[in-house]
Amino acid sequence: MSVSFGTSGLRGPAVDFTGSTSSAYVRAFLEVICAGASARTVYLGADLRASSPEIAGYAAAAILAAGWMPVYAGNVPTPALAAYALARQSPAVMVTGSHIPEDYNGIKFYRPDGEFLKEDEAPVRERAEALLAEKLSAAGGSLPPVDPAIAEAYVARYIDAFSGKPLKGLRIGLDLHSAVGRDLTARIVEGLGAEVLPFRRSDHFIAVDTEALDPADLARAKEQIATHRLAAVVSTDGDGDRPLVIDEAGRQVNGDVLGILTARRLGAKTVVTPISSTSAIEMTGWFDAVVRTRIGSPYVVAGMAAAKAAPVVGFEANGGFLTESDIVLSGGSLSRLPTRDAILPMVAALVAAAEAKRPISALVAELPPRVMKADRLKKIAPADGAKLLAALDSSREARVALDPRLAAPAAVDHTDGLRLVLPEGDIVHFRQSGNAPELRCYVETDSVAKTDQLLADMLAALNRHFAA
Repeated sequence: MSVSFGTSGLRGPAVDFTGSTSSAYVRAFLEVICAGASARTVYLGADLRASSPEIAGYAAAAILAAGWMPVYAGNVPTPALAAYALARQSPAVMVTGSHIPEDYNGIKFYRPDGEFLKEDEAPVRERAEALLAEKLSAAGGSLPPVDPAIAEAYVARYIDAFSGKPLKGLRIGLDLHSAVGRDLTARIVEGLGAEVLPFRRSDHFIAVDTEALDPADLARAKEQIATHRLAAVVSTDGDGDRPLVIDEAGRQVNGDVLGILTARRLGAKTVVTPISSTSAIEMTGWFDAVVRTRIGSPYVVAGMAAAKAAPVVGFEANGGFLTESDIVLSGGSLSRLPTRDAILPMVAALVAAAEAKRPISALVAELPPRVMKADRLKKIAPADGAKLLAALDSSREARVALDPRLAAPAAVDHTDGLRLVLPEGDIVHFRQSGNAPELRCYVETDSVAKTDQLLADMLAALNRHFAA
């Protein structure tokens, strides 16, 4: 069985989410993590992958078999499901592979009090393995009728918080692709006053990785901007917890840059973010404290929970934004949502630009000149990636063989993977993905051109290494 916990949730090939495996993990989650919950309702959702309805059917049947009542939200963003369940102190189960290829899938679990944590994984896995050994009944079934309240609450969350139609007069493009929340995103942005021009609605799943955007996606957005004179193009990944914002010049605004702008707009005092986010966060001087963690939202959640100076927020380099504090805004408020969300950073950046009467690119230009970009090599087995990272960590010769610039790093960070700070201040960070068989590479320099070139060089070097 190749289903396992990754950086955020259970992941594996879609064919391995069989009835027995899916049922075992859902029941284990309810038995081990949710035994003391007062509510006996489980909120269930799914993304738009072809394999998701069947897995959701297994999950619904397992919820019933465990003595709980499933409420089916249908195809909604993960943060919409999580927010609704958290407000009712109920668990939630989301069937999604997020941004990874369509032949993979996953299940994200949410505790009655918030996100599923790293320390929850081992006991759930042990109980699931025991249930599988017992060969429990694992029948599938039809899904309950969709309860539209979950989607409606998510739309209202943002329209009520940013009142007064702050985006009035803006024309915003929306790349629909196969994002599960595409229609809700349109309603939210329109509800805030913008004119929305949607494009590329797909009936089959398209894997959109906001940290490693396909150049064709960027070119398509740039064409839409030029043709329709758009202020920006927005979108999300498959399950709506990672934003995509492309500015008026057709340039992607990196997720961690969106995070900085959003944290400032919300008046945050403490920012919690992984080691892969740009160092411009500290350089701005805008926040009382910046806490660095391993990559993965559970680590950010744990870091936020330990933070002292409120308001406390968090974000990842992929742009997913989390709030540990209730946020009071001039026209409304946002209840805490300690899980990744794509809409808040998307909307907050657009609102901040509109309030300043400036394009998004002008806000980005105010930040210290640090540019982080990432890409990945696909189909790299975890053992192979780990072997390379160990060699690079321990051997100057291995670093020189990959690229001479890596020979003598000024600093090395092992928080998550291998992060090398080069003598001139550039950063190269290698990490094996916890969600898919991919080796990720993050590069940070002081310019777009330099980052692009260094990232391209690192990917070419990695390709040569694994082809040898």
